[in-house]
Order: sequence, then C-alpha cells, then structure tokens
Amino acid sequence: MTIQKSKRLYIIGAGFAGRSLANEIKSKAVFGEVVAFLDDDPGKIGRRIEGIPVLGPIRDVAKLLRMNPADEAIITIPGAGREYLKDLYTILKKAGFERIRILPGISQILDGDARLIQTRSIDPQDLLGRTPVAIKLRQSLAYLRGKRVLITGAGGSIGSELCRQLLSGGASRLFLFGHGENSIYQIDRELRLLQEEGAGEKAALVPVIGDLKDGNYVDYILGNLRADAVFHAAAYKHVPMMEENPVAAVENNVLGTENLINAARKHGVKRFVHITTDKAVEPVSVYGASKYLCERLVLDAAAKAGYGGDTDFMVVRFGNVLGSRGSIVPLFQRQIEKGGPVTVTHPDMRRWFMTIPEACSLVLKAGGVGENGGLYLLDMGEPVRIRDLAEQLIRFYGFEPETEIRIEYTGLRPGERLNERLWAGDEEPCETGYSRILRLNRKSPLAVDIPALLDELRPVCRFDPKRPGIYRDSEFLRALLREAIPSMRPAETSLPKVRRGAEAVMA
Repeated sequence: MTIQKSKRLYIIGAGFAGRSLANEIKSKAVFGEVVAFLDDDPGKIGRRIEGIPVLGPIRDVAKLLRMNPADEAIITIPGAGREYLKDLYTILKKAGFERIRILPGISQILDGDARLIQTRSIDPQDLLGRTPVAIKLRQSLAYLRGKRVLITGAGGSIGSELCRQLLSGGASRLFLFGHGENSIYQIDRELRLLQEEGAGEKAALVPVIGDLKDGNYVDYILGNLRADAVFHAAAYKHVPMMEENPVAAVENNVLGTENLINAARKHGVKRFVHITTDKAVEPVSVYGASKYLCERLVLDAAAKAGYGGDTDFMVVRFGNVLGSRGSIVPLFQRQIEKGGPVTVTHPDMRRWFMTIPEACSLVLKAGGVGENGGLYLLDMGEPVRIRDLAEQLIRFYGFEPETEIRIEYTGLRPGERLNERLWAGDEEPCETGYSRILRLNRKSPLAVDIPALLDELRPVCRFDPKRPGIYRDSEFLRALLREAIPSMRPAETSLPKVRRGAEAVMA
C-alpha cells in the first residue's frame, strides 16, 4: 500500500474498524484529518464518535459534499457485500472522490484488527464476484497457535495471502519458502511492516530461498526447520506456458511435491495441506496433469500414514482466483489502460472465481478441520462467463464495451478447455458442516499406478546415464501422461488456429 499525504479524510462506516482507523489517523496527523464518518445507520447519524461527526445516509450526504483535490474516502465496512460496494463506489465517484481506499474485507480485520497500513486503493476485484464468506480468522487458526509453519511459494499470489492471514494465527514462526529472491524479499518486508503497525501477532519471520526440485536440500531444510505444518502453494501454474515446457511442469510440480512429502513424513510434520486446482479434474493440459499427479501423491501419502500416523496429509482444491499474477483480471486491466482491445479466448468460456483472501481463509480453515486423506473442495458458487467479466471491468474504468473498448476473441490457447469441472465423474461432493468447504469422496479406486509412472517420468526430468536418450524428451513425457491419464489429449489438438511462440518466430 502507498500512503500519500492527504488533508481531509472521510471514513465510510462508523463501526469498530472505522473508529479504530480514525484513532490511528489522529495519532499520525501527517496523513491528514478525519473530517467525518459517513454511515447509513440511523442510530449513528447526527452523533459524534471519537469527536468526529457522523453524517448520513451516505447516498444523500455525498451529494452535498464539496471535494478538494486532496480529499479521500476510506471504506471501512468489512462485511459489505459486492452489490453494496458497487453502489457505494458509484456514489463516491459521483461525489467527486478521486481517491478511494478500502480495508480488505475478509482477511486480517475480521477480529477487529484495522490498521491504516492495511488499506489499499479500491480495485475492480473488490466489486466482482460474490460476497466472501465471513470467517473468524483467529478462531479458525487456533490449531496453529505456538506452531512452526512453512509456506511454500510464499511470494506468490496465494502463498503471500496465506502469510498475511497467518500473522493472526499466533504461530511462533512463519517460514517463507520460495525460489524467487525478490518475491520472498517483498512478502518478508510487507509482513514486518504489518507487524510494526500492530497488524497480527509477533510470529518470527524466516525467509528461506530454495528449490523444491532439489530433494537433498528439501530434506535438509525440513530437518532443520522442524516445521509443525506445511501449506504447499508452490507450483508452475500458467497453462499455455507449461504446454510449451512440459518437462519443467512435471519436474517442478510433481517431483518437487514428492520431495516435500518425503521430507515432511521423515521429519515429523504434523499437518500437510496441499493446494490444488480444478484443472486437475480429468486433466487435458500438462499443468492439469501435473496437479492431478500431485493430488494423488498427497492422498497416497495419507493412505500410507493411515489413521493415527505422524502426519495428516490433505488436499484443498478450488478454481480460479481474482487478481492472481498472470490471471485475466490484471491482463484485462492493462489492456483497458492502453485503450484495448480486451482479448477473450471464446465468447462462451466460463470459469469459477473466488477472491484470493476468501480462498486462503477457507484453505486455512480446512487445514484445521480436515482429516488425514481428505480431499476438500471450496464451494465456488456459479461459474462466470469471461466475456461478462471483461465487460464489467471495462465499465469499472468508465468505458462502454465494444463502442469505446473493443473485445476481441482469440481462440482457445494450448492446454485450455472451454469449461472446467470442480470434481471428476468418480468423485462425489459431500457437506462437511463448514460453510463453503465440501469433501470429495471417491466412488472407485484409482486406476493409475503412481509409483510406476513416476519411475518412468524421473529419467525424463533428471539425467539418468542408463537412459540418456529420454532426458528432457517432451514428446516421450506427453506420451507417458496420455497413456496414464485418459482425459489427456494430444498436444496438437489443443493448438489454436493462429501461429504462436516458436512457430510464429520461424515464419
């Protein structure tokens, strides 16, 4: 978050979070003066809270305000639904507010922790999708109090949000594991700043740079860190990119996960939570196949551990998240900012979407209530048509779709399918008793011999002098995957009708 100096601040919402923020701003006058609370509650309108007048209703009073260039609105209503936020955003923009900030609605502040450093500029993803479920974070993270927690892929979109929320859990140490130096540096600094400003608890933060593909290192690091719980979010995730680099996908995602499982089991990790994707359901892409194999590896490890084993292994699956790196929302934003066109692969393509904070809150909840061998699915609601999402984003920026910003259809990319599925034909979703967390039960035994398949895949990914001819042989790897996973289709059938990548360069 970037805080700029302001003269006059209006806090939208005179509840606990708004009052907490007003008191902090008073103690840091450099950020400006809170002129008023704006609220719709008749019991608060006309009163003074913390010496600040409460004006309302918001829709009516906003029309009477006379904005200065430095005036700013900060929305502090954690429980606000998406439709209300859209309405509120429109009201504030019409009132003349150029700067509108918001407190995140579901992660750190649900238990009353509201800090200025947590505010950020309102973003389209705040207004898209359904209203996130409210989870009492400290309560759901009680199982991690005093524990040592390792997050793989800690610098990524999902991993970094897990880290932010884990600050509220009372863990004794958070190990931020990743192979990207800059991303781990950034999340480490962000978490330390949050702690300095009183957000969350004082867990010791330990950045760890490493590569899951290095089995010896993974074994060494887990042996020394003595982690109680592992949240495994690290993976190569870009579907078309992994179609062009299939060996890297399997080496990193599958063999890296195998290394982590082996080390976790050996060194007494009590709880292992693997984060997976709907693209693992009857996969058609290399990325999807790699995540499917990861799911099977984790569930096989759970079966070997059995009831009462040292480590509880579980899997949490969900669909797309709004705003992740490389996802369509940031891409659409950049395309709109340059005047379009906004590129959509197909007019009827649909995806399930969830905000990153909601997904992470549910993952952390599932990690506490889940059982060894559990395959859990986050309830994603209804799928969203990508074309509709593009139109909403265009309107968010004040343009009209097609007349001002054009939408261009480009065709399916390698490894993509028109619609995803959340569970396979031999999986049955069942209620768990916890909101938006389902358990998937398998109706029939798995046909794939995972250990035998991995024995075939290893010499493709790691040089074996006994089989040098197949090292990095992507076509051989694809053939192995297609033979083991019937839903996989030949790579050439997934190619679009336009030339891309090396083919385009050579033309």
